[in-house]
Amino acid sequence: MITLRPATINDLELLKYWDEQDHVIASDPNSGDWNWERELTYYPPWREQLIAELSGEPIGMIQIIDPAKEETHYWGDIGDCKRAIDIWIGEKENLGKGYGTEMMSLALDRCFRDKSVTEVLIDPLASNKKAIRFYKKIGFSFVEKRTFDVDECEIYAISRAAWQKLK
Repeated sequence: MITLRPATINDLELLKYWDEQDHVIASDPNSGDWNWERELTYYPPWREQLIAELSGEPIGMIQIIDPAKEETHYWGDIGDCKRAIDIWIGEKENLGKGYGTEMMSLALDRCFRDKSVTEVLIDPLASNKKAIRFYKKIGFSFVEKRTFDVDECEIYAISRAAWQKLK
């Protein structure tokens, strides 16, 4: 069983290690330094950073943001009532075991617990076909292609109604 807990500064070395893994880099090659030292001690009201644990052992990371309030305005003029998720599994040997599906299910439940949230967004690289298949299998639908900095991405969304039908 996977559980989610807030990420803390105690996760610093683990997150830095995961950031160096080839499969993590491949999913976001231009992200640069996450500046974990700062991020793990900064708790803005528009973001949650969560560690996914399997039987008490960390296996992945989830970040949930309110894209309308996020301070860099990464998503542009997005409008209210949405959330955006970043998700990754730290160790390659934990891929393909259903952990990502369970992590995403927990994250979506968490997002839609707020009754004002109508839609959740993700932005995989257009070249990341495995991630895109994963998101489609969960119930996300294609919205548009978009370039973020130098990254060619595909935006996918899942509405509250679509998520409730799948549960």
